Amino acid sequence: MPKGMFTQGVCVLLEHPVSLDEIEAALVDFDVRKRLDASEEWAFGGPTLIVAYRPETNGLVSVDIVDRQWPDHMGDPKNESMIFGAWSMGHFGPFAYPGGLQRAAQQCWAWEPGRTISDLHNGFIRIRSSYAFGAADDDPIMPSDYEPLPELEFVTKLASSLLDVPGALCYFNPNGELLRDQDGLRETLNYGWANDLPPLDAWSNVRMFNVNAEWCLMDTVGNGQLDIPDVEACFHSDSFDFNHVDNFLRNVSLYLLSNGEIIKDGDTMDGPGGICWQSRQFDNGLCDPPRRVLRWLPMDDRPIPPEILNAEDAG
Repeated sequence: MPKGMFTQGVCVLLEHPVSLDEIEAALVDFDVRKRLDASEEWAFGGPTLIVAYRPETNGLVSVDIVDRQWPDHMGDPKNESMIFGAWSMGHFGPFAYPGGLQRAAQQCWAWEPGRTISDLHNGFIRIRSSYAFGAADDDPIMPSDYEPLPELEFVTKLASSLLDVPGALCYFNPNGELLRDQDGLRETLNYGWANDLPPLDAWSNVRMFNVNAEWCLMDTVGNGQLDIPDVEACFHSDSFDFNHVDNFLRNVSLYLLSNGEIIKDGDTMDGPGGICWQSRQFDNGLCDPPRRVLRWLPMDDRPIPPEILNAEDAG
């Protein structure tokens, strides 16, 4: 689901229900404009606070409470039509995809308790930015000067503040399939701001998969929040340092964010192992969620496994 009614969406998982008063108390440093009652269907909105982001462009953020577990399935269109409809309209995040919380837990490398803490949650606070609240049918869905980076920084600051609410378990970014505790999130944000770097570790996860017994895939998920493609690297497991590949994925992401999508099929870049890596663009990555990717392969003359070659042919 691309950006539409909602342009960003992050969450705080809760151990137990919280009140709107507790939410508002945690947002004392923000411009809370009004309260809204819960929607008749929880999937579309619980009790809500509306926070100003860029009010001159109708930029507002909805902060609502849902007193149930995150729906990691998309819902059956016949028996769970409201959940299905909410997923389809981006109410759980413009790039969220079913199974994202499970994958976030499985790939939670930076915070070990995140592997199981999602099982403990019994509700969540949902933070969604939009320029469409109350807009006329012919109004643009986003302003002409829309910029994703400051918007994503703003909703992440909201989430960081909401981690002070009693019962808050952790930060969950469903678009980046990422879980962080309060200390981890704030450390990431502070490091980024202190070094004038976008805190990518707060927005997109770096994951690792086995392609076969010898080859690995590492990828990012969540770059779509910044309007750039995700990045994949396929490589022989014993030939490269995983930390170096992780850094390479982040550096490519930063390059795309700073320079735009100027990397084309066949372009090369110095990468892990002190060799060149070559890129190709694909409409879908090798692993869920479906999304645009820039795939990199090392130019080391090692035969590429058919699992990757076949995927490239299909791309």
